[in-house]
Amino acid sequence: QVQLVESGGGLVQAGDSLRLSCTTSGRSFGSYAMGWFRQAPGKEREFLAHITWNGENTYYGDSVKGRFTISRDGAKNTAWLQMNSLKPEDTAVYYCAVIVHGPNSYGQSRFYDYWGQGTQVTVSE
Repeated sequence: QVQLVESGGGLVQAGDSLRLSCTTSGRSFGSYAMGWFRQAPGKEREFLAHITWNGENTYYGDSVKGRFTISRDGAKNTAWLQMNSLKPEDTAVYYCAVIVHGPNSYGQSRFYDYWGQGTQVTVSE
């Protein structure tokens, strides 16, 4: 089992940057891939970014490509989502998740086995 805790959310203005953190415990950090999703009120959960277990490959959703960057550090058991040029439409609850038993794939929430509790990001005009 893997426990995940997100942090770093908050209220920012359009154009600002924010970095979210996801700290994990319970299983060897290098044994799973990680992803970030978000969910706005009344909308489906949206895939944002994915990083492989060794950090060598990253993948992004179209809506954040070029603005968001995912990274991870095994020594800190932590992954980050650097978010730049934030827009009001980025307002949502942001979640990190890991694939432990699922397929060697990414992007669909059903692939991810464990989830954090989420952190709120609000971007004002």
